[in-house]
Amino acid sequence: MPRETVEIHEGSWDQLGAAATAIRRIVFIEEQGVSQQEEWDGRDGECQHFLALLEGQPVGTARLLPDAHIGRVAVLAQARGHGIGGALMRAVIEAARRRGHAAVALASQTHALEFYARLGFEAHGPEFLDAGIPHRNMQLLLGDR
Repeated sequence: MPRETVEIHEGSWDQLGAAATAIRRIVFIEEQGVSQQEEWDGRDGECQHFLALLEGQPVGTARLLPDAHIGRVAVLAQARGHGIGGALMRAVIEAARRRGHAAVALASQTHALEFYARLGFEAHGPEFLDAGIPHRNMQLLLGDR
């Protein structure tokens, strides 16, 4: 069976925002019930964005804030289980490393803690609610790896 082609594109909100918006609307607003006000926080213009394509179709997205926080990591349901999330995260982590960040941080939905732990992230602090969804903060020290 031929391997599926996954590509990760990196760019500005102007470049990738239309596709990222569609993915985030489906995953966060429709699937998870996040309000539009919480999803569209006004920070996309200051972030570096990442778009995952599976066989040329946009299926995942993430963003890197200037302070090295990773956010809005989303993969469409039909594309989950294909390594898209891992590929997206590796691209974001590498971008943070190129920018000279010593660490990256994120707030993980609790159901995704194991996914991020496999990438080397460590959870810290108590569980909290964000948009009505349980989360924990996580961090990955970048070092010279």
